[in-house]
Amino acid sequence: MSTTQPQSDFEKGLDGSQESVAEFEDHQKGIVGRLQHALHVNPALVPLIVLVASVVLFGMLIGQRFFSPFAMTLILQQVQIVGIVAAAQSVVILTAGIDLSVGAIMVLSSVVMGQFTFRYGLPVEIAILAGLSVGMICGAINGWLVAYVKLPPFIVTLGMWQIVLATNFLYSANETIRGQDIEDNAPLLQIFGTKFPVGGATLTLGVIFMLGLIFTMAYALKHTAWGRHVYAVGDDPEAAELAGVNVKGTLMSVYLLSGLICAFAGWAMVGRIGSISPTVGQLANIESITAVVIGGISLFGGRGSVLGALFGALIVGVFTLGLRLLGADAQWTFLLIGALIIGAVAVDQWIRKVST
Repeated sequence: MSTTQPQSDFEKGLDGSQESVAEFEDHQKGIVGRLQHALHVNPALVPLIVLVASVVLFGMLIGQRFFSPFAMTLILQQVQIVGIVAAAQSVVILTAGIDLSVGAIMVLSSVVMGQFTFRYGLPVEIAILAGLSVGMICGAINGWLVAYVKLPPFIVTLGMWQIVLATNFLYSANETIRGQDIEDNAPLLQIFGTKFPVGGATLTLGVIFMLGLIFTMAYALKHTAWGRHVYAVGDDPEAAELAGVNVKGTLMSVYLLSGLICAFAGWAMVGRIGSISPTVGQLANIESITAVVIGGISLFGGRGSVLGALFGALIVGVFTLGLRLLGADAQWTFLLIGALIIGAVAVDQWIRKVST
């Protein structure tokens, strides 16, 4: 007759430990799930953490000088143009598109403002409206080719970048309008460069415009039907269309808005540098994409926050100023920013993998 041996203390302990491991794994999955959910709900959280950590790190290395109102506002002034263009880039990338022509549109708009004022002698208000209209027209062409002709956004905006770039030089005859001439005859063109004190800091109207634009867009994207349509189109355009979303109209509005914002960036750039030249700002497309990617906006569309793009631009500004104050070679900035770009894309892929 066989008897059942009582389970030994060792076996009980082994079984108990196995149950503990299972519970630990479930607990770990719960932590990962909560983290993934937090990052989905707050897509600007990661770049905000990186921004704060960067400020603290450079503050420890450089000292109190880095935390001075002058240094903090200098960062804002340096990134104001990139921040404005990044807002335009953000809304396009949220629809799973991309706009490589943002920098060229920005410069062309400023060139039109200058030429209409100084070559044709038109009132500066009319010249500014003409520049803003040119930006909207370029954006409308991009939107029509993407939404209605169904061409890939990368190809469309790459071609538009080349066309607008050439138009800049041909139309302006590679002529630069000096800052002194603008100041004497058309100071309204430089209005975004107007400085005013805030406490111990000095801000410009361009910085205020950048912050106002980004917060307004963040509200519109989160709390309006248009914003929900933008996210829906970026997430799954076919499903969005079945749900009643006007996909073509949404894409058209996004590229049109992008062109208009770039035109405002061109106006702000005149205030920032003082003069009007067809050769400045040509890297704004790359800089805006950098800010957007570091800011946690997914290149696959449908996820991210325009606030993240602002944080991404500020991260670049903090690294640039911090390394300069440390006396480091400028190439270190490119190296670290490149690492941040790859890291941001890796985080985005990890979030998507966990969510599936």
